[in-house]
Amino acid sequence: MFYSQAGARPRTWEASSPEHKKWVEVFKACDEDNKGYLSREDFKVAVVMLFGYKPSKIEADSVMSSVDPNTSGIQLKEFLDIVRKKKEAQLYCSEVRHIFTAFDRHYRGYLTLEDFKKAFKQVAPKLSERIILEVFREVDQDSDGHVSFKDFEYAMNSGQK
Repeated sequence: MFYSQAGARPRTWEASSPEHKKWVEVFKACDEDNKGYLSREDFKVAVVMLFGYKPSKIEADSVMSSVDPNTSGIQLKEFLDIVRKKKEAQLYCSEVRHIFTAFDRHYRGYLTLEDFKKAFKQVAPKLSERIILEVFREVDQDSDGHVSFKDFEYAMNSGQK
C-alpha cells in the first residue's frame, strides 16, 4: 500500500528522563501495599493519572490478558512498556491530525482531490497525477469526492500493517 511506502509508520519514541521518572512514581503510587505489581484496578487508576481517562473494560481486559500469567499483575517493566506504547500512539494520532490539517488548506474539515494534488505537488512533485488519483480514491471510502479526517486517519493507520 502507498502509505507504508511513504513512511506513515510512527517513529519509535522514548520518554524523557523526567517523564520516565513520573511513570515510575505513578506505578509506585498505584501499587497499593507495595506488592510489586499493579492489579486491574491499580492499572485503571494509573491510566487516569497519566492520560486523564478511565480505560474501558475492553482496554483493561486486553492489557491484563497480555500480562505474564505467572505473575499476579502488571510488573513495572510491563507497565512502562504499555505506557510508552500508549504515549507513542497518542503522539502519532496528533501527527496524523497535523498532516490532515496541513492538507486541508481551506479549513473545510474534509479534503478534495485538488487538496491532494496541491499537497503532493509540494511533497512529491514527481509523483504522477494517476497515482495521486489512485491514492485519493483509495482514501475516499464512500466515493463522495471528500476525504474526512476519519477516512484519512483510517488510511494512515492501514498503512502501518
